Amino acid sequence: MTSRSISTAAIISALLFGCDSGQSQQPPTVLSSAENDALMPLSTTDNPLSIEFENASGTVLKEATQQRLQVSFAGQQHLYSAVVLRPESPWDWSELEDFHLAMDIANPGDHSVQIFLDIEDIDGANYTRSVAIPMGPSKTYYAKIHGHDLATPDGEENVELNFLSGLRSNPETWESDDTQFISMWGQKNLNIKGIKEIRISVQHNLFDKELEITNLRLRKNPTFNDKFLTAIVDQFGQNANVEFPGKIHNMDELQQARINEAKELTGELMPEFGKFGGWKNGPKLDATGYFRTEKYQGKWSLVDPEGYLYFATGLDILRLANSSTMTGYDYDNSLIDDVYDDGVTPDDSKGPAAINKAALPTRHLVSEMRNKMFTWLPSHDEPLAKWYGYRPSAHSGAMTKGETFSFYGANLERKYGEQAPIDAWRDVTVKRMMSWGFTSLGNWTDPSFYDNNKVPFFANGWIIGDFKTVSSGNDFWAPLPDVFDPEFERRAFITIEVVAQQVKNSPWCVGIFVDNEKSFGRGAHPEGHYGIVFHTLRRDGAEVPTKAAFTGILKDKYQSIDELNKAWDKSFASWEEFDQGADSTLNTDAQLKDYSTLLHAYGAKYFETVNKAIDHYLPNHLYLGARFPDWGMPRELIEAAAKHVDVVSYNIYKEGLHPQKWGFLDEIDMPSIIGEFHIGAMDNGLFHPGLIHASDQNDRARMFEEYLHSVIDNPNFVGAHWFQYMDSPITGRAFDGENYNVGFVNVADTPYRPMVEAARRVNSSMYPRRFGK
Repeated sequence: MTSRSISTAAIISALLFGCDSGQSQQPPTVLSSAENDALMPLSTTDNPLSIEFENASGTVLKEATQQRLQVSFAGQQHLYSAVVLRPESPWDWSELEDFHLAMDIANPGDHSVQIFLDIEDIDGANYTRSVAIPMGPSKTYYAKIHGHDLATPDGEENVELNFLSGLRSNPETWESDDTQFISMWGQKNLNIKGIKEIRISVQHNLFDKELEITNLRLRKNPTFNDKFLTAIVDQFGQNANVEFPGKIHNMDELQQARINEAKELTGELMPEFGKFGGWKNGPKLDATGYFRTEKYQGKWSLVDPEGYLYFATGLDILRLANSSTMTGYDYDNSLIDDVYDDGVTPDDSKGPAAINKAALPTRHLVSEMRNKMFTWLPSHDEPLAKWYGYRPSAHSGAMTKGETFSFYGANLERKYGEQAPIDAWRDVTVKRMMSWGFTSLGNWTDPSFYDNNKVPFFANGWIIGDFKTVSSGNDFWAPLPDVFDPEFERRAFITIEVVAQQVKNSPWCVGIFVDNEKSFGRGAHPEGHYGIVFHTLRRDGAEVPTKAAFTGILKDKYQSIDELNKAWDKSFASWEEFDQGADSTLNTDAQLKDYSTLLHAYGAKYFETVNKAIDHYLPNHLYLGARFPDWGMPRELIEAAAKHVDVVSYNIYKEGLHPQKWGFLDEIDMPSIIGEFHIGAMDNGLFHPGLIHASDQNDRARMFEEYLHSVIDNPNFVGAHWFQYMDSPITGRAFDGENYNVGFVNVADTPYRPMVEAARRVNSSMYPRRFGK
């Protein structure tokens, strides 16, 4: 299905503003309140609007009072499908203040539709938002363009992911029956002197989708509720202002939830599972006493220690380290001991440090906005004050450091008692995994679970230290290691030795993930894909070992600098000049091929080094790679990993594994695993669903099954882990503000029943689905 366009001012004006094409071009009133009238038409005879379709098709239908655009998105055949609204000349909205874009959307299809709304300005800046459109009749959806919580104080800059509140998505700034698009990423304050296009897309869909869009208009924002961030969190860490199924209102309800769940947690495996979760009703292969891989009947598989075929499903983040949120207070942090400074654990995995009594007198308020979000926080002399902590640094958010509080931890104590609540929680967690049919404990499981001897686990480690670094130009989480620096190898061995001490050569350990979502390269454009090479070539090889290695590789290939100059269309005087800092501007195809070689060399050195350490300390366990993010998986790095890991890992936040994306795995011919995926909704009081959106909890459960089925049905994948066990805090996790509905349990440790039932269905049927006749 190819792109095509419609460009008829009268028709489009009718479509957008609900008027007959023969009537006036003036927009009608869209709300009864005068302050919410449409402000201006998006299409006029002087500036007509075109509609373009990319891997989609559309039809304009004329009705009695309006016209509507029916859009069919070809999601099954294409990774990306969109409808684009583009004026002949960029829209100039600079005379407007405090306004938003609204549209009415109906979904006549058989699946909810997550749409991405991208608005781009004349400077090339873009702001991406998203929303799930449920099946059914038309509703109004809106996206703020100017004012309210988009406004930034003087001296403040736009924040890529968070609002100034520290949340990834804020609560609404006015009350209405309309639905707000969820903020995702990009520049929130666009240049409204020139808006180039409005784009509505679907991405990586497992099914074709369809929508009906009418009445697109600009509206004035209603009166700003300046208390929209005040008293939004109750004593249990829930939304204080919204009712939802399973909400806890008092201690009696919390205890009753515990009693009710305990009746179904038998601590028994699903009947078709062997001791280690393998398929005991299937074939029995060679048993080595540890987990291994084998290609069985054309499909890659894990094999458990008893020799049964094994498919890994499970949940990530079975730990409390990410359950805390910033309270708005800070301390003299020189008085706070970093009790977690083991040299191998990064800040976001440490969990908050304890607040010493000596530091308490220095407590001071630094963010009144954050503090006013809570209706209750314990005083420091209450028993629940033990769930306070301190985070010395943050990746992003309203505060760079400060006091934290874990409502989830406090609820565990309320629920399971003051005596050893964490021990009780661990016991319940293991029983849940068995009852729900999961065959493993996923990444970032607390090592205290490693000796449970009932559910296999995946271990993890991070290579951190004072080794030198390089850059891809887009180092999202942190700069990249200079893998040719000998210090990197030394630190890798230190990290894996610590992991080995935790694992204790246990046969219950499936394998080890090391590092996570490294910025190895981003996007299809050469400067992003080969970012490591572009940026490293410009540096001095005397200071950057990876640059020196790159120089050596090229010198071995070309011998003379003249031959390099000829191939690259450059004029370097000598190899010495090249090594001191080279112009990496891309000129020729030969140069691009060399960049591919250099990127592969970087990746090969990285994975070879880590594998060397694992072979030394954990020879009986699988090396599972570094979990490539879907935004950063250059082919060169995947091929490099395939030579040194046992299983290649990916974090893929999409609706599922789209066939068009993953055909290359047949060429790689290596077992693969999904390290992270999730789906969230907005019907439980949180303000952000996460990266992939469902229309409600039942839809979320259905999409969870569909995602897992796409993995189970792919012959190259051997498992998938959901991110994460519990929801993010409603006010954002302390490290980076994520406030997502991504848990199998909520902040009160109450399981989402639709998710539990879906897990049982898919886990109980996965072996016959994958391996049965």
